[in-house]
This record gives sequence, C-alpha cells and structure tokens, in this order.
Amino acid sequence: MEQFGRILRALVSDGRWRRSLALAVAFAIGCGLLSWWQFSRRAETAAANALITSNAAAAPVPLDDLLRSRTAYRPGLQWRTVEVRGTYLPQHELLVRNRVDPDGDPGFEVLTPLRLVDGSVFVLDRGWVSIGDQHDRPNSVPAAPSGTVTVEARLQKDEGPLAGRSAPTGEIPSVDLHEVAQQVGLPTYTGAYGQVASESPAAAATPQRLQPQPADIGTDEGTHLSYGIQWILFALLGFGALGWSIRRDLLDKGDEVVAAAEERAQVRRARRAPSDEAVEDELVDR
Repeated sequence: MEQFGRILRALVSDGRWRRSLALAVAFAIGCGLLSWWQFSRRAETAAANALITSNAAAAPVPLDDLLRSRTAYRPGLQWRTVEVRGTYLPQHELLVRNRVDPDGDPGFEVLTPLRLVDGSVFVLDRGWVSIGDQHDRPNSVPAAPSGTVTVEARLQKDEGPLAGRSAPTGEIPSVDLHEVAQQVGLPTYTGAYGQVASESPAAAATPQRLQPQPADIGTDEGTHLSYGIQWILFALLGFGALGWSIRRDLLDKGDEVVAAAEERAQVRRARRAPSDEAVEDELVDR
C-alpha cells in the first residue's frame, strides 16, 4: 500500500504523469464506447437470432397469410415457411451466379418461377448446383417437376441488383426479383422469394436444397461478447501500463519505498524458483 501511495503522489505532483493520465482516461473512454457498441451488437444479434429460430420452426402457412400483396415483405418474415401451389415455368429459369454451398464450393442457385393458381408468379430458389467442368455453366440442372405441384418454401427478401454486374443469357448476378419479373412478363411477387424446402409430387432429382446455416437459425451470436470484454481489458491495460511506468521511473530515481518493495518481490520470486542444486539433481535423476 505504501508503494501504491508513492505512485499516486508521483501521479499528482508530476505534470508528465498527469498528461499521461489524461491520455489513459481518453483511451479508456474510447475502449468503453467500443465495448458498449459490441455489447449492443450482441443484443441485436441475439434478438434477431431468436426471431429467426422461431420463424424456422413455425408451421407452413399459405403465402397470402404472410404476403398480402406482391410487393409486401418485412424482415420479421425471413425463414417463415409458406405453402404455394402452381406450375413451374422452366422456360424462364435463371441461374444465380457466384453462389457457394456450406463447404464453400462455387456454383449457382437455380431460380424457377412458379405460376400460381391465381395467375401470379412466385419465384422459387430450388437449390444449388456446382459450377461444372467448364466453370461457366453447370454440367446439368435437375429439371423442375412438371404439372401442378405443392411447394413449401422459406421466405427470403429480394436482393436487388448488383451495381456494375452483368451476366450471360440465362444467368443473373443476384436474386433481383424485378429483373426476373421483366423476363417473365407476368404479375410477379417482387418483395420476397422462397427457398424450396419440399415439393409434392417430388422430382426424381433436385438441386442441393438450401438449408438455414447456424448463423441463420439463432445458434451463433458471433464474436461480439469476446470483443466487448477485450475492449474493457484494453482500457484496464492502459491504466496498468501507466502505473508500471511511474513505478519504473521511481525505481530508477532510487525511491526507497519502491526499491524495498522490489527487493521483497525478488526474494519471493527466488523462493518460488528451484535452486541450482535442485535443477542439477533433477537433471542427474533424468
């Protein structure tokens, strides 16, 4: 405690250390704000994950129950499962470029519009296919079921266009529902599309179905907690470094109290460390 008092007196009496203290306080405030931001992000992520977990587990409902118009969508609907019935329009099928599977392998997602019984069109993402041998097109794309099908699909929002990106005929840079609607030429849902979970009757072969990943279904809150704690530790480290610097300065100046405390610390370290004889004996035993 006496050593701590000497450090405090040096901090108060020496202008150098007062300026260093001001810097340490400013640094701590910055770290505190960054920590608060990380904890806030964690809370937002936890709330979003709780909603997604609930949506992914909810029972399928008719499309009209969630989307009252073709442009309707709100973030709280992501991953809700809807049931639609209609006929696929394979002539308007598109491949979404630069998509990866859960293992990180490159490929395409298959967008196939479904004409509903009321004449409107709901765009369905039937799944993922690999880039193929030529890399610019898949080797093959499983055909959509013919005739009337009943599909359960998970809602996703329109991604919109990617600025400066283009694609060859039959492909599209992103899930841009307005562009799909222009190509289809029929009244099309442009607020949201669906990732196919199941079809009835089922096709003989399908693209690889897109499944919610851990970050999407509420099991991953990211690194916000560890980063928030890290910034708090950085703030404390700033004050610790200031105290160590003052103590080192007092020791260099020959302060008796600090020097005596250093000697006692060295004695304690020497007692904890094995003696040369003990080390020698251990080596001989080995």
